[in-house]
Amino acid sequence: MPRKDRDPLHPPKILIVLHQETSTPGRVGQMLTRRGYLLDIRRPRLGDDLPDTLAGHDGAVVFGGPMSCNDDEDYIRREIDWLAVPLREAKPYLGICLGAQMLARQLGAPVGPHAHGRVEIGYYPIRPTEPGKALMKWPAEVYQWHREGFDLPRGATLLAEGDDFPNQAYRYGPAAYGIQFHPELTLAMMYRWTTFGAPRFALPGAQGRDHHFDGRARADAAVRLWLDRFLDLWLDPCGAAAREASNDDRSVAIVAAE
Repeated sequence: MPRKDRDPLHPPKILIVLHQETSTPGRVGQMLTRRGYLLDIRRPRLGDDLPDTLAGHDGAVVFGGPMSCNDDEDYIRREIDWLAVPLREAKPYLGICLGAQMLARQLGAPVGPHAHGRVEIGYYPIRPTEPGKALMKWPAEVYQWHREGFDLPRGATLLAEGDDFPNQAYRYGPAAYGIQFHPELTLAMMYRWTTFGAPRFALPGAQGRDHHFDGRARADAAVRLWLDRFLDLWLDPCGAAAREASNDDRSVAIVAAE
């Protein structure tokens, strides 16, 4: 993985937007830190401001949370409006789950629950589209925890699709991505989510706790490799294309336990 060279006067930074006091950027934060980036963590729900420009940042990641982007809360509306900043400045933006739904709303697409009340909580298959296949290799299963999905925004390119929630990953413009699933999940996060979120296992379509850990044992190595390659692509698309062509055996190097 490429490391961002550090300038002691201008250290490289990624803006990290979280939505709960105890939330962490998980594996995404770990991989960015190993690449040499500082993490500028903001929690708008708890009163943190978001910058007027990303001129001092190399990109922004907006993570998920139990709230909905349809909630009538000031911080939700401000955050959705703020997404005009990375879009206008063409800075790398990654929205994960709620962050992807917020981007869809900023772009004018509806966000809402499944027509039959189904959810995705656990491991579910996804399929790359032809543009997705051209971009990179994708895992067969990914970890999900959501009750709402999004329509594909006008002008966006669908990169991966699913069954109950068809739109799983998309790109808008040169540097903005939204993904419905959770590649950032560490083992510690899975224990926490499946403990405090256990009542949601009764929802239609949700998997029981044991299935979550079985799925992780089966699918997590591929998800970890995908995220490592995706972050290369997201932060350095030209360099990542060359690395992808020559590093098909990288899975051997990305097996450290968390």
